[in-house]
Amino acid sequence: MNASDTEKTIFDRMKAGELIRMDDPGYEDFSKAVARTIQLCVEMNAGATDTDEVRRRLGEITGRPVDQSTTVFPPFYTNFGHFISLGKNVFINHACSFLDIGGIVIEDDVMIGPRVNITSETHPLEPADRKTLIPKTVFIRRNAWIGAGATILPGVTVGENAVIAAGAVVNRDVPANSVVAGIPAKVIKEHI
Repeated sequence: MNASDTEKTIFDRMKAGELIRMDDPGYEDFSKAVARTIQLCVEMNAGATDTDEVRRRLGEITGRPVDQSTTVFPPFYTNFGHFISLGKNVFINHACSFLDIGGIVIEDDVMIGPRVNITSETHPLEPADRKTLIPKTVFIRRNAWIGAGATILPGVTVGENAVIAAGAVVNRDVPANSVVAGIPAKVIKEHI
């Protein structure tokens, strides 16, 4: 680590996509933030009685207001929350899980079905280094539709107007105006 790295917080390093190890300086700050987020999710999922309250509580989790046009149905799960960016007129159905350490950017007019998993973090394959986090931002572009039970993996960009079929596992970028399905997801229709 060079001198400029020591000036960055662990959160700055995550945002920059740097590798994060459990023994890195500041990791305890990250652990505290995760514990706080888990508690806030429990409270939101158990106590929110309407979509306005869910938006308010989710804004507390993400650290920024959630637009009134966006609807999230609980339960909703995240491990960190601060690197989730939600656009306007977004719909997120029940039981979705967003692991956002690498960043999850959801643009306007996106629809996300129930039980969708989006993860922006992975680990090295080498057993000795497997507990290291590798953050990789996920982008869901405008007007995309993610079907029920789909999984979006780290570093993927889902293009504008794209459709992810229910149950698909998306491990590579999805072209705009296309439909992908399967495990791993493959383009089954273009120019929708």
